[in-house]
Amino acid sequence: MKSRRQMPLRNTNYQPRGPIVPSSVPLSKRARRLQLGSRDAKAPFAPPEDWHEPTENGGDYRIIVQSPGEGYRHVVSPQQVRERLDQLPEHFLRGLEVIQFSRMTRKKMSFPCYGMQWGATLYLYPLEETREEVFHCPPRPETVNEAKMYGGRWDRPTSRSWRLTWSEEAIQDFYLNNILIHELGHLLDDRNSGYTDRERYAEWFAIEYGYLASGGREARRRQVRRRHHSS
Repeated sequence: MKSRRQMPLRNTNYQPRGPIVPSSVPLSKRARRLQLGSRDAKAPFAPPEDWHEPTENGGDYRIIVQSPGEGYRHVVSPQQVRERLDQLPEHFLRGLEVIQFSRMTRKKMSFPCYGMQWGATLYLYPLEETREEVFHCPPRPETVNEAKMYGGRWDRPTSRSWRLTWSEEAIQDFYLNNILIHELGHLLDDRNSGYTDRERYAEWFAIEYGYLASGGREARRRQVRRRHHSS
């Protein structure tokens, strides 16, 4: 495996096989996230996805790009994903074998999500070309706050709908420093078996190695101030 660049990370000596994350870590149940914690291809629920049989040969991961589907687009590029993962400790990537930029299909629209981990593969899903997501049920407070953390803007186009709008910069930040890192956290978690514990661990991992490692609130506040000053 090639050598990867390191960046200043909090607690870089942390090993993912360590203690289970305590229940005090906030749990965010995404309105558009599906994750499959099992590394078993014969798990009870099999999503309509391509299964990539793990080889466990210790080689570098590969990236597969599918057409996003009409009206959708991939948010980030393979190069951006590689550059982001290169900033993590190398041992975090030893079990990762495939990253798939998946297509959107009619069947997947029934349970849309941003990303998923299944076996040794991470899946990243496309977003609407408009960068607007419309919800017809009230989004959970955790969903609202998490989107705001990365620059998502909420409004109410009608009395019965909620709209989440992303700028290009914000949605790329959200995918590279939250979705991608969150799904990697699922892949690294071999201690938790229940959905809630696995989701809590992945949320913690995304905050620690995504949100905080990329600057967190302070960096985003500085970006906002610079944009305001330049206007």
